[in-house]
Amino acid sequence: MSKIPVYFMPGLAASPTIFEYINLPPETFEVHLLEWVLPVGNESLKSYAKRMAEKVNDDNAVLIGVSFGGVLVQEMKQFLNPKKVIIISSVRSNVELPNRMKIAKSTKAYKLLPTGLMQDVELLTKYAFGDMLKKKLKLYEKYLHMRNKSYLDWAIEQMICWKRIKIDPEIIHIHGDADEVFPAKNIKQFINVKGGTHTMILNKYKWFNTNLPKIILGE
Repeated sequence: MSKIPVYFMPGLAASPTIFEYINLPPETFEVHLLEWVLPVGNESLKSYAKRMAEKVNDDNAVLIGVSFGGVLVQEMKQFLNPKKVIIISSVRSNVELPNRMKIAKSTKAYKLLPTGLMQDVELLTKYAFGDMLKKKLKLYEKYLHMRNKSYLDWAIEQMICWKRIKIDPEIIHIHGDADEVFPAKNIKQFINVKGGTHTMILNKYKWFNTNLPKIILGE
């Protein structure tokens, strides 16, 4: 029996190392890790998704995206014939976005974010006050790979200004009920991970290692 190709797309600015604790049985699944590339100028999300879809070399692949990566794999779906599309800690339409993001869209406040600061996380860590902040910044340093300002400005705008209104019923949505970025109260139907936060791909990996194979296989 041939293996099922599974393509993982990390969240906004994140590197594929966020999937380092995810173990799918190698006898059943063939894992591929996708990485963010720089957008070309003021590229549309559709155009970017088409370019990323070209990196998927298998018919009937399973696409799995986290957060903004979940938005991207939904857009990639139109250029591919995937077996399944699974999103984690994400949204299936702009209706599910939290109010603060909807306000940021209408006021264009997202354009004021100091994304340039992200380029030197090491420096931010050095001057951070308090153990909790230092711990968070150390996580950013490890997992946030794409810190290019033009990418960050582009990605934040695409996330906040995502045009999709109608939910694709074929999308499988895994979400934590303690997600602080996309609160579960705004999400319609999802597979609930109890106590799962926005970073649950890192700290609830045991749940994913037990349940993800079954979800992919439709058990």
